[in-house]
Amino acid sequence: MKTNKIVYYVSTGLLTLLLLFSAGMYFFNYEEVSEMFINFGYPTYLIYPYAVLKLLGLIALWNPNFKVLKEWAYAAFFFAFILAFFAHYMIGDGEHISALVAMVLLIISYIFNKKITKLDD
Repeated sequence: MKTNKIVYYVSTGLLTLLLLFSAGMYFFNYEEVSEMFINFGYPTYLIYPYAVLKLLGLIALWNPNFKVLKEWAYAAFFFAFILAFFAHYMIGDGEHISALVAMVLLIISYIFNKKITKLDD
């Protein structure tokens, strides 16, 4: 059980760092991110709301009282990372690897979250 918790906290912690970096880019490097969004063909008015949603999703992942919200956050991040992977891959900017890393960390976090919550119930 201790190993499961360690794997869960390490994977969720690394995922959190990655998402905080991403949200920070959205807030503090708006020009660079807006150029990227334009290359994707996405509207730039989504940048700030998307950054806020990433932060809210992290709050849901770390709060043990938000069981249903945590499931929705995992699902939302799953789809966001798939879309990010293909968006970056299609424009060829090389950033698709970070989306793939985020996906792996998300899956590990989800699996080990299930293992430790099953044991706690």
